Formats: sequence, C-alpha cells, structure tokens
Amino acid sequence: MSARPDQQTTDVAIIGAGPAGCVAAKLLADAGHAVTVLEGSRFPRFSIGESLLPYCMNVLERCGLLQTVVEAGFQYKNGAVFERGDACQHIDFRDKFEAGWATTYQVQRARFDQALANTVAASGVDVRFESRVTAARLQRDDCRLDYRDAAGRSATLASRFVIDASGFGRVLPRLLGLDAPVESIPRRALFSHVRLAPAADFDRNKILITVHPQAHDIWYWLIPFNDGSASLGVLFPVDHPLAGAGTDLDTFWSLVNATRIGTLLAGTELLRELGAIQAYSSTSSQVHGDGYALLGNAAGFLDPIFSSGVTIAMKSAELATSTLLRELAGQTVDWQRDYAEPLAAGVETFRAYVDAWYDGRLQTIIFNQPQDAADSQLRRMMVSILAGYAWNTANPLVTHTERYLNMLHELSDQQV
Repeated sequence: MSARPDQQTTDVAIIGAGPAGCVAAKLLADAGHAVTVLEGSRFPRFSIGESLLPYCMNVLERCGLLQTVVEAGFQYKNGAVFERGDACQHIDFRDKFEAGWATTYQVQRARFDQALANTVAASGVDVRFESRVTAARLQRDDCRLDYRDAAGRSATLASRFVIDASGFGRVLPRLLGLDAPVESIPRRALFSHVRLAPAADFDRNKILITVHPQAHDIWYWLIPFNDGSASLGVLFPVDHPLAGAGTDLDTFWSLVNATRIGTLLAGTELLRELGAIQAYSSTSSQVHGDGYALLGNAAGFLDPIFSSGVTIAMKSAELATSTLLRELAGQTVDWQRDYAEPLAAGVETFRAYVDAWYDGRLQTIIFNQPQDAADSQLRRMMVSILAGYAWNTANPLVTHTERYLNMLHELSDQQV
C-alpha cells in the first residue's frame, strides 16, 4: 500500500463503531494491527437492537470485551415470554441443547455501544466519531476512504483492507451499488422508551413478545432495563387496516392498548421521541469483494423478531477478522468459503425462523407447547436457536431447519 504524504494510513479501516465494528477492531488490534474506526455519529446515540442473545456472550468473551459488558451492570436476561391473548409461554435459554452461555443482558444501546467503543479505544484503536465516509476506492492492499471529520474537513484514509460495520447506514452497499431486492412483506416498526411501574406484573429477566390477539401479523416487544425504563416497539405490515390513518403516535398507542401491555403501561409517557423504520429488511448482492467485507446489518438485516441482529453482527465480525488475519499474514484465503458461506449458514437458520413466525408455524409451535415439555430434546434444540446458537451443526434444527420446524409444527398441532 502506498499513500500520498497528506493521507492518513492504517492497516485496517472499519466503518462504524457499533458491536460488529468494535468486535472486529478489538480482535485486529489484539493481533498487532493498526486499526482506525470511522463512526458517522456522535456517541452516545440511540439504537434499537437492545435485547442480546446468549450466543453474543461467547463472542464477547473470545474478543476480550466481556468484562466491559459485565461491569456495566445491564439488566440480566435469561429468556423470553410470548403472549397472545390469554396464552402465555416462557422460554428459558438455560434449557438449551448445547454448552455455552445461556444468559445475557438487555442493554440501552447508547450505553452499551459507548462502553465497547471506550474499551476498544483504550486497547489502541483510533476511533473517530462524527466521521462520515463519502467515497470509497477499494483494491486489495490499496484502499482509500474519503470522509468528512467532525469539523467538516475532508480527509482520506488509506488502508490495506476496509470492513463495513456501518449497520443500517450500509455505507459500502450504497456507494458500490450492492443493494439487492428483498422478497418480504414491507413492515413498519414504531418504538420508544417508556417508564415501567415498579409493580408491573411480568418477568423483568425476559423480553416480553406479545402478539395482537386478533391480528397475528402484528407483534410487540417490551424490553426492561435495570433503571426502571423499558424499550417498547410494535411491528405491523405497512398497509395493515389496524394501523389506521392517524399519526404514528396514534397508531402506536392504539395498537399497544389492544394488548395486556397497554394495561401494564397505563398512564406512562414516552421517554424519548417515537422512532420509526419502514421496509427495514435488506440484503446485498455480495458480502465481500476486492479489499472489503460487509458485517452485520451492513450486509443485510432480517427482522427484529428473535433479536438476531446483534448476534449476526458479532458473529460476522468474528468470522471476517479470522479470515482477514490470515490474509494479512500472507496466507491464501477464500472469502466465499471462509466467511460468506459460514455466515450465511446461521443467517439462513434465523431466516427460516423469521419466516415460520410470520406464516404462523412458529407461533403454533410456541403457544401450543405444554410447559412440561421443557425437557424435550426437540424443544431444547429450538431453544438453542432462540438463544442465538444458529451455527451449531450438531443441532439438527440448524442443519435441517425446515424439516424439524415442520415436525415441531405437526407435534404442536396435536396439542390443540
């Protein structure tokens, strides 16, 4: 790599200081490489993706960020509660199929991402906030990123490789024309933070996922935090008749008040302005190329149900950096075989679960399971995937997802 005297240089440039960017930066820095992170926003900043899955803890432990998260004191999480009308099912991640972390945390992303970025910076990574990438010229061992810094000045960063961990910003897919069409029903999500009553009757150690009692394609999340607040969101097809013709705020409270969540939150007010995203699912025509790799949401996003986003982001960071470290050491690597295909294996498992949720099969499986089925081997295998263990090929529900989902669906139908 050669650079003009006025250009900044680094071994690896990372776009984005969220979980994927921080995991990648820490692994690369610990291996002795110079790393510069260009983050477009100022931290701390709000983000959804607040309910982690236990699989994340394994990645955080392997990359040396676990202590940071544990010491931050976030809300403990050991599972999920699913509600639909009078039906209620508890999923405990500690009932999963394999070894590994079975508990995790529910996190305010402003605090969580800031804590990770601080630790990464303390490990020697150059983290630059309010630095927005405007152009990319990419070639293996000779990459250039043009960006504007916090003062509005133009600058160029030269590197041997670029990792895009920009999340929903999807910097490289937009600059390089990598966006690909998504075959899914466009949905809208409305979300905010609320204050919980101290006596609110639900398990604060679990995310509460509620399905609208009549319209099963509308669902809600309630994620409690350790300061007495919670994240509340509702998702629905953009043209759903129950969405109404009023404002987003009218729609939000109308849908929330149709469920027990409305009773739990009676009299509460929003702690932050209502947020909204629409047609949020995305994918890319490729997740790697000459001199770059896409991580997490920059590569694509499935759906908020099952909270897989941060898990996929962290796993992609681990897979990509493992491949990149070997390449930087002069070894021959195959990015498709070593990164894209292993990542896709887990993503496709999550995708099958998302599809089964919206076509009704997984809702039938969850709500028709008797509570005494916790020791069922098939149930344990399903719980493992809900806990984020979507890359464990010893689990038949990973290697033969559709077959076993259909089997579970048939067994659950018999419980009706």
